[in-house]
Parts: sequence; structure tokens; C-alpha cells
Amino acid sequence: MNRKKFSLRARLRSFRYAFAGLISLVKHEHNSRIHLLAAALAIICGVVLNIDTLEWLVVIIVIGLVFIAELINSSVENLADALMPGYDERIRLTKDYAAAAVLVSAIIALIAGIVIFLPKLLARF
Repeated sequence: MNRKKFSLRARLRSFRYAFAGLISLVKHEHNSRIHLLAAALAIICGVVLNIDTLEWLVVIIVIGLVFIAELINSSVENLADALMPGYDERIRLTKDYAAAAVLVSAIIALIAGIVIFLPKLLARF
């Protein structure tokens, strides 16, 4: 087994690659910009409506869930396109499943936002 010795420099470099992936996601995937805007709005609402610690945890978790799903979806789509540039029913189905994961995570985030923010907004108006 060819195992490399632990290197702090290599570990730090891996963070650079991960951040490059995040930047690439926002730069190249249009839906990620919509998710970023929704996340910013949720954070602004959280500050304005003074949500509690548990509510902040839920908001942070669902924002993370949506971005994780979007990252996985984009990865699957890019890999599938590289492996099979032409049409293939299995690739279409795989991409549809990955896109559905993003949709489900966004719906969960929306429901969490409604549960957290709607009562506070109604109380203000």
C-alpha cells in the first residue's frame, strides 16, 4: 500500500480546492445563485425577526442541506456529461434523481422557513 505521510500543507491545499469548488458552483450554476439569494434573505429575516438559537440552527442546517444537494447534483451532472456526452436514458434518470434531491432539500428549507418566519411576521403585522 502506497500511503503518503500526513502533511499539513497538503491538508490546507485541499481546503483551497474545496473553496474553488464553491466559487465555481456560484459562478457556473445559475440555480446556486438563487439558493444563495434565498440563504441571504433567510439570514436577514433571522436577524430582523430575532430568531432564537434553535431556530438559527435549523436555518443553518437547511441552508447547508440545499448547498450540499446542489454541489452533489452539479458533480453528478458534470461527471455524467463527461462519461456520456450523448443521450442515454440511464444518464438522464441519474441526473433527474440528483436534481430531485436539490428540489426536495429546497422544499424542506422552504417549509422550515415558513414554520420559523411566518408566525413572527404575522405577529408583527
